[in-house]
Amino acid sequence: MNPRAQGESATNKEENESRKTRLTPTRAVTYWLFAIVLLYTLYFAKTLFLPIVVAALFALLLSPVVSFLQRFYVPRTLSALILITMIGVPFTLLGMQLAEPAQKWGKRIPELSSQLTTELNEISQTLSTVEKRAEQNTDQQVGNQQSFRWFGWFRSDEPKKEPPEAVSITNPVSDRFKQGGMELVVEVLGATPVVLAQFFTFLILVIFMLVFSPLLYANFISGFSHERDREAANSLLNDVQRELSRYILTVSVINTGLGIITGLALWSAGVDDALLWGVMVALLNFAPYVGPIIALLVLYLAGVIQYGAEWIAFMPVLIFFSINIIEAQYITPTVLGRNMRLNPLILILWVVLWGWLWGAVGVLIAVPLLVCLKLAAARLNILSPWVRLIETPG
Repeated sequence: MNPRAQGESATNKEENESRKTRLTPTRAVTYWLFAIVLLYTLYFAKTLFLPIVVAALFALLLSPVVSFLQRFYVPRTLSALILITMIGVPFTLLGMQLAEPAQKWGKRIPELSSQLTTELNEISQTLSTVEKRAEQNTDQQVGNQQSFRWFGWFRSDEPKKEPPEAVSITNPVSDRFKQGGMELVVEVLGATPVVLAQFFTFLILVIFMLVFSPLLYANFISGFSHERDREAANSLLNDVQRELSRYILTVSVINTGLGIITGLALWSAGVDDALLWGVMVALLNFAPYVGPIIALLVLYLAGVIQYGAEWIAFMPVLIFFSINIIEAQYITPTVLGRNMRLNPLILILWVVLWGWLWGAVGVLIAVPLLVCLKLAAARLNILSPWVRLIETPG
């Protein structure tokens, strides 16, 4: 084959490949319709998919440890139970330690509701008084203008308006506030059985995935016809496991340190139940941007309950805000490095999306899920424009 024909064949091959990868309008509409159907399927079937996805991420994180223990002839079932027990016992003991202060603050919530309702009523009464005075001043000005217009020659035949009698008026703002609080309590109580069922389903799924998933994965990989494809699949799984473990362990250590430092700072400042607020801050910090904002609001309410509606109520907020700024701007970006670079705008939109889909659990798993999807897409060399968009520096 002469060089000219070889060049033409290479050109034709490139054109065919570009034609295959070109996004036609029909294909674009198909992709968007598929994305919309997928989102609404995840939303309406969240009670089914939520424990499965969370268990898959958890099993993916613990699977290397189970495989390592299997080399020392420890059965996978036993090692899975040991790992779940080792993880669950500290959280159970910590929950028992925090049960009493949590109940105490839970009993103070009606007190806070009563204080806010009283303040709302006072504000509403003040605004109502100002409005009545403004109406009286307006009527007086109209009467003066009318007297000036007639120069005192004629009397107005219009009857004088008598001041309205005092009538007890209910405040719709405070009533709606109370109704919203009752609706929240009823919603939490109604969702408790579903949450418990999902939690036990999650535990069972994690155990079964840790025990039986390696055999299923081996049979799935054996169906590949080329050895190169099998090696690529194993390499992808190892990379995802390594990066996911690195991210979760690193963030867990950082958030634990953040909770400890915040708790100690609040305790030294004399804030009640500093341990409770430290644990709350550590857990909420797993949700970027959204979690710290919620923590600031809760700490302000705690300051109002302890100190009243004074400037000192902002002290817990300022303490946590100062510590969180150092952690979010310097420590976390430095430790995670370039490989975990995520654009802040894309990240917050992704967190909001999963919060809408699956609530609080969706917010917590949003970032690990995005890390897994980004690594898989980059490794498989698919959706490259989206990967570059996600990694755009902030």
